[in-house]
Amino acid sequence: MSINVAKTAGFCFGVNRAVEIVEKLLDKGEKVCTLGPIIHNMEMVSDLESRGCKAVESLEDCPLDATLVIRSHGVTRAVMNEISEAGLKCVDATCPFVKKIHNIVSKASGENTPVLIAGNKNHPEVQGIIGHCTSDCYTFNSCDELEEMYDKIPIEKNSEVVVVAQTTFSKKEWKKCLKSVKKVYTNAKIFDTICKATSERQEEADKISAESDLMIVIGDRHSSNTAKLYDICRSRCVNTCLIETAKELDRALVSNSNSIGVTAGASTPARIIKEVLDIMSEEIKSSETVETESFEEMLEESLKNLNTNERVKGTVVSIAPNEVIVDVGRKQSGYIPADELSNDPSAKPEDVVKVGDEVELLIMKTNDAEGTIMLSKRRVDAQKGWEELKELAESETILTGKVAAVVKGGVIVIYNDNRVFIPASQATASRDDSLEELVGQEVQFKLIEASQRGRMKRIVGSIRAVLREQRAAQRAEFWETCEVGKHYTGVVKSLTSYGAFVDLGGVFGMIHISELSWTRIKNPSEVVSVGDKVDVYIKDINEETKKISLGYKDPDADPWAILRRDFPVDTVVDATVVGLTTFGAFANVIPGIDGLIHISQIANKRIEKPEDVLSVGDKVKAKIVAIDFEKKRVSLSMRALLEDEAPAEAPAEAPAEDEVVASTEDEVVASTEDEVVASTETPEE
Repeated sequence: MSINVAKTAGFCFGVNRAVEIVEKLLDKGEKVCTLGPIIHNMEMVSDLESRGCKAVESLEDCPLDATLVIRSHGVTRAVMNEISEAGLKCVDATCPFVKKIHNIVSKASGENTPVLIAGNKNHPEVQGIIGHCTSDCYTFNSCDELEEMYDKIPIEKNSEVVVVAQTTFSKKEWKKCLKSVKKVYTNAKIFDTICKATSERQEEADKISAESDLMIVIGDRHSSNTAKLYDICRSRCVNTCLIETAKELDRALVSNSNSIGVTAGASTPARIIKEVLDIMSEEIKSSETVETESFEEMLEESLKNLNTNERVKGTVVSIAPNEVIVDVGRKQSGYIPADELSNDPSAKPEDVVKVGDEVELLIMKTNDAEGTIMLSKRRVDAQKGWEELKELAESETILTGKVAAVVKGGVIVIYNDNRVFIPASQATASRDDSLEELVGQEVQFKLIEASQRGRMKRIVGSIRAVLREQRAAQRAEFWETCEVGKHYTGVVKSLTSYGAFVDLGGVFGMIHISELSWTRIKNPSEVVSVGDKVDVYIKDINEETKKISLGYKDPDADPWAILRRDFPVDTVVDATVVGLTTFGAFANVIPGIDGLIHISQIANKRIEKPEDVLSVGDKVKAKIVAIDFEKKRVSLSMRALLEDEAPAEAPAEAPAEDEVVASTEDEVVASTEDEVVASTETPEE
């Protein structure tokens, strides 16, 4: 007895790509919808639905917070426009071979060229192709239908026409159609758009079924390519059975057959194929006419290309930017896609493995049309670290990992090739801190949950828990060593109208607005911004309330110290008039200090009011005639510099001692907020 399993059986490239896209979105914890079933296999659809993937029939049924995946069949241009207008998040998993057909017919439509489409007009793929045609298009499902159409469609025999085929159209029927088209339309542009994998699958099924007395076709009955496989096999082998699952297998037929052929549609998972072969194995083993050892060897050889989820060891042969080629000791060429090397999306292949490395891998997909095996390293590494993670969650050990990405609701940290979800509320010390700034950083965290439900693993961590412990230790150390006058480098965390709060390392202090600048400012934001690093010193500590007042102004920049050093009495200065009163004018001597030019010192003659001579903004020369450093007052005189002019009328009476003669900005604006001191708590608290 022999069993011949088709090498091309199982997922095609387009279907496998679409399923992988959905699975990756689900692995990220996203809500997923597909426009129609992602695959013509109800078991697979049910499995994905149990993980959170919902198949919807219309865009109205798709929740706004879900990611909509376009299946490999593709959709019309109108549907894509509707998705865009609705603002839905969408991932287009249309098979590249189908996309190619869309481009061909779109270009033909732009040139107003009629399009002939070989395929089932009710099939979603064909409907999608029609939806990209704006010129006349016609569909036919056989050569007979095509020939019946000739007299019904208004296309001149010498007109240019474009001919395409559904990717799963029968290769044999396609050849018959082409002969007919070429006889009728002399200017036909023919595009052979039948998928190569489909052609090879059909050719192999034809060959195997001709050599078998029982042919098993595995696949969904709603699948177009499975139906075509059945028709091909049925024409070559009378005993051809179409089954969707292993439960439908007729054991009696198996035990009474000498040569059995097995193939499967493009939407059939390798798992189902393996289940069918396992049952066949059990049935044949119970037959007395079968040599057990030879059958087991034969079955093992058949399954060698189909055992997904099997672990194998491979040696790295070469490294490319998008994949790594490995030798796994089989006829097929093994490759690891870049995104299956590590859970860290920023990791480069050459940083993960080197040529010659022996690595343990998981088979993800086998028996594709190109005879390759798709493998995963990251999934093996993640599984190895899973048991360790469960123990670490119980021990509250502090772990270190790299933040890989910001996702909805938090960030992803990679630890031992496992993706750890950190909720936004547990990712930073403050809710206002940016999550984006964490990407690429090494962070410390604790695991707060490591659980598994079915195949779904839930790993949740907290960065804030570690930060909270670190801050507690920093606060304890700070209060043991802090003292008035000690200097610190801190970070501005928030601003208020009366000052800036600074993080000194687990403890907060406040710089009062009067301490931010020697000159008058209206708001702390004129001097510092949130996030700035500042050098401060402790001015005062309230041991009872644990409040800290900080100094920020540079003593060397004190304008009164500069005045004492550089501008003694009798110095002539260039001053700017900044204010006028009934008794004189205030003029800025240096930044931070204004002096008073009394009305009697403005001119060498009597004036009625300062406005008769001066205006705000005037630049004048004046002599410093008196400085009271204790009261912070400066007296200026313009008159003292007017020695060459004629004597003026009797000067106005000198001001009484209790009159204001000079003022600094600090005295002009009094503040009751000087008593405000900093708090070790954040302003929000």
